Amino acid sequence: MSNNQLDKKSSAWSALFSEPMSELVQRYTASVSFDKRLWQVDITASLAHAGMLAAQGIISTEDHAAIVRGMQQIWTEIESGAFVWKQELEDVHLNIEARLTQLVGDAGKRLHTGRSRNDQVATDVRLWLRGEIDAIAELLTALQTSLLEVAERNVDVILPGFTHLQVAQPVSFGHHMLAYVEMFSRDAERFLEVRRRVNRLPLGAAALAGTSYPLDRKRVAKELGMHDEHGAPQLCRNSLDAVSDRDFAIEFSAASALAMVHISRLSEELIVWMSQNFSFIRIADRFTTGSSIMPQKKNPDVPELARGKTGRVVGHLMGLITLMKGQPLAYNKDNQEDKEPLFDTVDTLKDTLRIFSEMIGGQLNPASGQKEGGIVVYPQAMEQAARKGYATATDLADYLVKKGLPFRDAHEAVAHAVKAASTHQVDLSELPLAVLQQFHPAIEKDVFDALSLRGSLNARNVSGGTAPVQVRAQIAWHRERLC
Repeated sequence: MSNNQLDKKSSAWSALFSEPMSELVQRYTASVSFDKRLWQVDITASLAHAGMLAAQGIISTEDHAAIVRGMQQIWTEIESGAFVWKQELEDVHLNIEARLTQLVGDAGKRLHTGRSRNDQVATDVRLWLRGEIDAIAELLTALQTSLLEVAERNVDVILPGFTHLQVAQPVSFGHHMLAYVEMFSRDAERFLEVRRRVNRLPLGAAALAGTSYPLDRKRVAKELGMHDEHGAPQLCRNSLDAVSDRDFAIEFSAASALAMVHISRLSEELIVWMSQNFSFIRIADRFTTGSSIMPQKKNPDVPELARGKTGRVVGHLMGLITLMKGQPLAYNKDNQEDKEPLFDTVDTLKDTLRIFSEMIGGQLNPASGQKEGGIVVYPQAMEQAARKGYATATDLADYLVKKGLPFRDAHEAVAHAVKAASTHQVDLSELPLAVLQQFHPAIEKDVFDALSLRGSLNARNVSGGTAPVQVRAQIAWHRERLC
């Protein structure tokens, strides 16, 4: 039999139709150009299915052995680049099945017993996404570790904390970095929760109604690692839902979008901080570009592009939600459109996490065993900026409250003090004691301890606060958590 004849016979519906599909429709409906990345999980799931069919006596042991042998050869061919992907075979599943039939004959045709491409593709996507979630979890750990390293080096560095982009109160730069550690730790939790729902087996649902063959779905689930923490197999329990559900993809995209939003917020701060108006930090040259016309420019292209790519990932989430909103049960061809946005979301998030981990924490030098090239912090510039916005005004109010004033009265007195300092273009701590006492007689010489940036920082010695002792405790807690 010729290859052309084999290709024609590989179409499961070919005998029903009186004319071949047009080349334009082939291109329009084919997905092999992008879903071929599922080949490993497709082979893995097929082997688990074949093993179960043999164990149940649905196919012979000889057919099972032939399928295993053929799949091993296909695996080798794809890995080496020798496998020929054919658009006319539409997708990764039919391409592999057609090649298997070429290699082992009728045994290859028996592999599809008891399953449909509907439950096959649902299984493949879940298996693939499970592996990607595991990789993303590792990348999130690496990024959190990079942020912790920067935090640990800069616990005592004073940064102006902002609200409304106005100087509000002094904070530890290390404390600021820990805020992002918290965000990315929540992202990691979300992905693990999504993974639990991804890790359920649709195979056995067949096209939509289940199958008349005596399949052992639990055996397949166990072999594919689709079980809970106690080893109990996890199955999609309703055949209609099993083949048509894409909640897991939407949930993953939602978690990814939120992780990218956190990246985007960090990007915005890095962009602002490295601008000449701030000069708080420097990022390594390899993460920046120059200008084609202005030789003095060093542009933060990586953070800017990450900020832009966030919109791309959020758009994929909206696309997937829209894809599903009007679909009746069960499977519809619309669902072919879930893969490209899902694949691109995974690729974008992984690349972004990987590059941010290195940009922030640096790259390991094998010779020294140390990381090099992470962000460089300029403490003096940060502290000078903190002095410009009366960052210790709240500390003066707290000082007066401790002297017995109601907070609202203290707030009013400090507002007058800030107005006076602003008029004289000095910091609150630079006002003479006699001038400060004009705003309230309870003010004494010890007020200057409260008005210092360092004193303000140390005063916030409450769990979760910015006092260096609390920041170091939080760093230790996170390090233990990430070990």
